[in-house]
Amino acid sequence: MTIQQIKQRFGIIGNATLLNRALEVAAQVAPTDISVLVTGESGTGKEIIPQVIHQLSSRKHGEYIAVNCGAIPEGTIDSELFGHEKGAFTGASGSRKGYFEVADGGTIFLDEVAELPMQTQVRLLRVLETGEFIRVGSSKVIKTDVRVVAATNENMMEAIQKGKFREDLLYRLSTVPIQLPPLRDRQDDIHLLFRKFAHDFAEKYRMPAVKLTDEAVELILNYPWPGNIRQLKNIAEQISVIENERLLTPEILRQYLPEKHHSNLPAIVNKEKEKDEFYSDRELMYKFLFDMKNDLNELKKLVVEILNNNSDVNLSANQRDVLNKMYEDYQTDTPKSYLPSPVKRDNDYDAGKDDEIRIIEDDYEDHVEIEESLSLEDREKELIQKALEKHNGKRKYAAKELGISERTLYRKIKEFHLK
Repeated sequence: MTIQQIKQRFGIIGNATLLNRALEVAAQVAPTDISVLVTGESGTGKEIIPQVIHQLSSRKHGEYIAVNCGAIPEGTIDSELFGHEKGAFTGASGSRKGYFEVADGGTIFLDEVAELPMQTQVRLLRVLETGEFIRVGSSKVIKTDVRVVAATNENMMEAIQKGKFREDLLYRLSTVPIQLPPLRDRQDDIHLLFRKFAHDFAEKYRMPAVKLTDEAVELILNYPWPGNIRQLKNIAEQISVIENERLLTPEILRQYLPEKHHSNLPAIVNKEKEKDEFYSDRELMYKFLFDMKNDLNELKKLVVEILNNNSDVNLSANQRDVLNKMYEDYQTDTPKSYLPSPVKRDNDYDAGKDDEIRIIEDDYEDHVEIEESLSLEDREKELIQKALEKHNGKRKYAAKELGISERTLYRKIKEFHLK
């Protein structure tokens, strides 16, 4: 059967070189029992290749079963593929044949094969190598003669490096690899496909087919089509149903084309986050304490600079007491300067006393670094205690002020033996 005959039989539209090559390889490999791995982006029509291979093979009168591996829960996929015996697991009220047993003499298409669990991959590898498998909950070996065609839109080498897929299974599946090109690499086929879809939907919904102006044709040819053929078909259907105007201009068409487009659907979540984006509850508390300590040191240095550079500063007795308390721990043999005496006021009962505030001027930063090395655990405990006292023991409000969860606060209270 020629490539053109294959296209007519299976309704394949397009004349791109890469598409023709994929169909040519499928036709050549069909008469054999070699395993085939079809790769390509999501929406490129990978599901048509297994049908071509099955229908052009000697197995065409046997069963053809398509299995979406990503849609079956991990706990039941072994049962779906290989069957199970009565009582093998909860709910197994009777024995059941799996797809490999039902499709004996036919073809199984494993779509999204990269989603198979590792345990299932081991079972599949045995089927490919020996043609044998065992039902879940059984010890009896069953023989099967099944042709396996698999498909994936993932980079299989990356999946192997991440430990998600077995390397030996990849080599068994991809005896003959077939790559389907994305729609953006089939530019000459885009308008043909749109016209085909527009005609099909016109018949389906009993309305005139939509057409594109020359400018609209240029627009769809230059659009990257991240969703490939599936996206083009969906947009053709939307326009056919929604728009009253049958001749589409670029202005109308742009309403249906997403401005932000990304390739290689479905989107993959980036798991490599910056380290500083996530902190445990303890790390958040430590970060808060370190920031508070740095702010306090900076404030102390600022006070020293202001008082040493401005001899006209007048301090009240209360202010002097606060500064004395802040600097009372810094006693060294280095030369010291003195802060200005407090202003004499009526309510300053001790303003006349000859007690002056002593501060360290030389090597200030080194001594601060040494003397301020308080235990972070003590600071954490002290902050929690103060927050609880402030809110009369109401943990909900204390946790909110501390910026932590109530659960974390409960754990800290227990850890520090607080009431």
